[in-house]
Amino acid sequence: MSSHVIRAERSIIPACDVEIGAFEDIVRETAGVEGVGAYKVGVSFLDVGLSAVMDVARRFAEGKPVIYDHQKAGTDIHEKTPEDFMDSMVRAGVHAVILFPQAGPVTQYEWTRAAQNEGLGVIVGGEMTHPRYLESDVSEGKDKNYTNIFADLGIDREMRGYLREFAPGDMYELAARMGVTDFVMPGNKPDAIVAYRKLVVDCGVDDPAIYSPGLVAQGGEISDGARAAGKRFHGIVGRGITQKSNYRAAAEELTSQL
Repeated sequence: MSSHVIRAERSIIPACDVEIGAFEDIVRETAGVEGVGAYKVGVSFLDVGLSAVMDVARRFAEGKPVIYDHQKAGTDIHEKTPEDFMDSMVRAGVHAVILFPQAGPVTQYEWTRAAQNEGLGVIVGGEMTHPRYLESDVSEGKDKNYTNIFADLGIDREMRGYLREFAPGDMYELAARMGVTDFVMPGNKPDAIVAYRKLVVDCGVDDPAIYSPGLVAQGGEISDGARAAGKRFHGIVGRGITQKSNYRAAAEELTSQL
């Protein structure tokens, strides 16, 4: 089995969907917080590039991994594209990538293998936090408003999630069989975390690390997600940190809930 991306058993990961100046402020103010385990970056930095992001991380948070989330990588064709993608990650200097392989098992296999061949950490997600993701999801709460929106567009049936109910389980299983030990699971669905964690353990991952978005702003409690995940849990928090006036204080408060 591959080693975990984050050495600590539990941590908070700021999801830095911000511009580069704000990213520098967040990293500078939170790098000294022991419970901050890594930083997640993504498409908000397409204008400046990952090299600029890594320059900031090396100046202020040397030793803490930077995880790139392409929202969502691992969904394109399986020939050459994954190698090109991973080459760019290595050139930039990021430590790990998040894959959500919704395009099928062949694509998942090749994207995962390309990352592993480059020595990158691989974190695989399956189920997401938002409504109407799975075909079995029912509309509820604020999501019901979309039923009227779709009707106004001339769609006279209930628009359901595009993925079959068991698709996330298949994604997690293939990842586990390939030696992946780190997984993204929905923090606002602790029962799902329990079920998926059991699945990957049954597939041979003795000590899985669970990364969970959907916390704070999306209604998930860090303590609930941590209990469901077991030994290794990393809470991915965006607005709960990035929209606070004091980044360090917010990070310290959140890490206290681990």
